[in-house]
Amino acid sequence: MPSSLKSSEEIVSIPPASCTDGAGTRAGRLIINADDWGRDLETTQRIHECTARGSVSSVSAMVFMEDSARAAGVAKEEGIDAGLHLNLTTPFTSANCAAGLADRQQQLVRYLKGNRFARTVFNPLLRRQFDYVVAAQIDEYSKLYGAKPDRIDGHHHMHLCANVLFGELLPSGTVVRRNFSFEPGEKSLVNRLYRRFVDGLLTRRHRLTDYFFSLSPLEPSARLEKIFSLAHRFVVEVETHPVSSEEYSFLVGEELLRWTANTRIAPRFAIPVEGCGRRIDARRS
Repeated sequence: MPSSLKSSEEIVSIPPASCTDGAGTRAGRLIINADDWGRDLETTQRIHECTARGSVSSVSAMVFMEDSARAAGVAKEEGIDAGLHLNLTTPFTSANCAAGLADRQQQLVRYLKGNRFARTVFNPLLRRQFDYVVAAQIDEYSKLYGAKPDRIDGHHHMHLCANVLFGELLPSGTVVRRNFSFEPGEKSLVNRLYRRFVDGLLTRRHRLTDYFFSLSPLEPSARLEKIFSLAHRFVVEVETHPVSSEEYSFLVGEELLRWTANTRIAPRFAIPVEGCGRRIDARRS
């Protein structure tokens, strides 16, 4: 098995041939997105330093957390591109969170963290709780940012859990984060087929990037080199958590500039052409 993308994602998507930049060439984009904006002051400040340096394209904002309101003000004032980071697994910490909402979210936290397979099973007994907690976060984002989110992903990727996915709780037409892309052979067949199935469902109602990776691990260096090179022709999202000292140092240091010398980091999260990023069932050899 090739090792260049080890611990990364399986490359299983090829965008349509019509996905061009209008000049007849493939429209590529490297999007580095920082998760957990607004979770707490330290997390927001570290991400803010990265956006100021241009090493982060966009952020995913948490609501009902201790720094959510302040972070929203910073994003609006400075024009930071912020989507919604749907949170179903970490208890809300904002003093302004209603007790009833916090109680319902705690039920979901216990359920989703109580069993590793809970995310794959639709639980009809928690249907109303999922509906309520997801809708409340979308509404709170709209209040804080002045508009409904046009991009949604999830804390611990729980926006892809069965109750959210099959309940169609995310607004149609939004950009939604796809499953991690793994190199062929890196995950089991069942795992790959399930991820492919989920991504296929997402494309019916949402827009997706062509590939999705995590920034870590930073070694081997060939891994990042290959990920960044994909962005010459494809829309690639790279998830980062600057609260991690290792990732933060990489993002504010000179090394990232060297790695991206030939691949410009996008200034915002955007899929260049309508239809780009929609997955088809084809495997990259």
